[in-house]
Amino acid sequence: MAGFIEAVDLRKTYRIGKVDVQALRGVSLSVNRGEFVSIVGPSGSGKSTLFYLLGGLARAESGHLVVDGDDFALLSDAERTNMRKRKIGFVFQKFNLLPTLDAGSNIQIAVEIAGHSAPDPVHFEKIVRLLGVQKRLSHRPSEMSGGEQQRVALARALVNKPAIVLADEPTGNLDSENSEIVLNMLKQTNRELGQTVLMITHNPEAARYGDRIVHMRDGLMVSAERDPQWAGRN
Repeated sequence: MAGFIEAVDLRKTYRIGKVDVQALRGVSLSVNRGEFVSIVGPSGSGKSTLFYLLGGLARAESGHLVVDGDDFALLSDAERTNMRKRKIGFVFQKFNLLPTLDAGSNIQIAVEIAGHSAPDPVHFEKIVRLLGVQKRLSHRPSEMSGGEQQRVALARALVNKPAIVLADEPTGNLDSENSEIVLNMLKQTNRELGQTVLMITHNPEAARYGDRIVHMRDGLMVSAERDPQWAGRN
C-alpha cells in the first residue's frame, strides 16, 4: 500500500427498518500526501459514509483502510479517537462554532480537546492571517458573516497542524461569493501548509478546486479525473 491514505474494497451496510442499505459496495481510493481530492456524488451515493470511514468516525464492515501508517482495522475505538485528535481536522457544512465564545476561543478549543495547553503561537498567527480572520478574533459568531464563520471553522481545523483535513460540504451554507472565498482559502492552505485535503461536495464548481475529482454513485466510485484548472499546481 503506497498511498498516504489507502482504502481498499471498503464496504458498509446500514439497517433502515427492515431493509439493508448498501452505502459502500467496494470502494478503493489512494491519496498522496499533500493532495487535494474532491469527492462528488448525489445524495445516497455513499460519499458521506466514505467521509465517516476516512475520519475514523465509523468502521467498515470489510476492506482495508490505512491512514498515514495507521491501519484502522487494528485500532480500538480509543486509539481511533486519539488518532483523529492528532492527525485529522474536520470542516462541516454547519460551522459548529460555540455562540458564547469569540472567534479566538472557538479556534483554541480544538487545542484543548487535543490535550494541549496552548496553540503554537507562530502557527496560530500564520493561519489566522492566512484565512483573514485576525481582526475578528474578539468577535462572537453572531457578529460575523457566514463566510467569516466558516473561515474561523477552517482555522479551528488547522490549528493543531493536522496531516489531513476532511471537509464535508464546506460551502453548503454560503452564497456564491463567500463560497469562492472559502474554497480559494482551502486551496491556499493546502498549498502553503501541505495538508492532505479530502472534500465532499455535490457541487461540480466547488469540486474543481481539487487536484483530482472522484465521482461516486450508488456506493461505488464510477470515475476519476484530474482538473486542468488546479492539477499539478501543488
